[in-house]
Amino acid sequence: MKEQSTDSRIVVMKFGGTSVAEKHGRDAVARRVKEAISDGKAPVVVVSAMGRAGSPYSTDTLLSLVESFPPDLREQDILMSTGELISAVLLAHELRASGIEAQALSGTQAGIVTDDLHGNASVIEIYPHLLKEAISERVVPVVAGFQGLSRSGYVTTLGRGGSDTTACALGVALNAESVEIYTDVDGIATADPRACDSAVTLEVIGSDELYQLARHGSRVVHAPAAELALASHLGLSVRNTFTDERGTMVVSISDYAPRAVATALSHSENIVRVSVDLGSVAGSSQNMAAQSKVYRSLADAGISLDMFTPAESSLLFTVSSSAKTSVCEVLDSLGFTYTTRCELSKVTLVGAGMHGVPGVMAKIAECLYAADVSVIQTADSHATISVVIPSSDIEKALKALHDGFDLGTPR
Repeated sequence: MKEQSTDSRIVVMKFGGTSVAEKHGRDAVARRVKEAISDGKAPVVVVSAMGRAGSPYSTDTLLSLVESFPPDLREQDILMSTGELISAVLLAHELRASGIEAQALSGTQAGIVTDDLHGNASVIEIYPHLLKEAISERVVPVVAGFQGLSRSGYVTTLGRGGSDTTACALGVALNAESVEIYTDVDGIATADPRACDSAVTLEVIGSDELYQLARHGSRVVHAPAAELALASHLGLSVRNTFTDERGTMVVSISDYAPRAVATALSHSENIVRVSVDLGSVAGSSQNMAAQSKVYRSLADAGISLDMFTPAESSLLFTVSSSAKTSVCEVLDSLGFTYTTRCELSKVTLVGAGMHGVPGVMAKIAECLYAADVSVIQTADSHATISVVIPSSDIEKALKALHDGFDLGTPR
């Protein structure tokens, strides 16, 4: 096998749980790594925990071991990090068996430093000394993704999909030529194929569009990873471990020219809409003070609001269903009257080409009206328009918008 020189171009290759869960998948990973070495590149491999819910070492399975106990977030992070450690050790062993010198490293050994937000930590620094040492010795580092060490000395995890963020953060720290995310789909699709059978794989997407898709519910790439790619102009691609499909290239804003108003759809389920009655508050200044009090109290409770619409006598916003109980507790403590509506979903149309284009919201409304889908709330930005709809209509809405904006046509 061709040796990689110490000045080889670094490529970070992240492999998801389905890629490393079975022997045939790990063999496919080994082939990918060999190809990179043969191309004169120095691979740095990042792995997720093996398999999905129900698999012996998946994150969900590990969490189920302690679900009957009161949660201790520090200990929970230690437990959750073990799935990736097992993957890293096993894959490093199999790479060596296939003739590739490899070394397993924990997130801590890879130099990943995070804040103290257990369960959803952010990477704040990386000290990649061991990684650089391995690369200089022609050894492939196999890094356990999804984890790091806080400045306080505790193991932390980066949230669901955090191995993507590990890969992108290492890519930035190592000045990598590219980051390649390998999964069991062919790339980034125009919509979730499980809910929209007309979805197709995109050949190219802008980094801002990828970030917006991830932020609004797409799970192909972890949102913080997409944000890193956007901020650092990182060369990023999403490919299938098991096929020769080209996958999707993620292009920085300066190099990306959108060829249509809209690029793709994202959706998220389990949304709760909250309507807070401010009718008893007299005067605009008191109204603003009441709104500010609600916002501050929810923020202090660690609750993230998504779509929010202030009005003269009410305040409307959405949260994930997991936050509903906490929201109710805060509003009860403030003494406000409020109502909630559950079983909702959010659909977001994403496209860098829609900025400044008139009529996009009108077309969305027309598509959904024709499909008999009720729109409960809307929000927009320069590259997205989101609508809240009944969860029972999610497939109808995705199909109507996908067809209406002709997202299935190759561009």
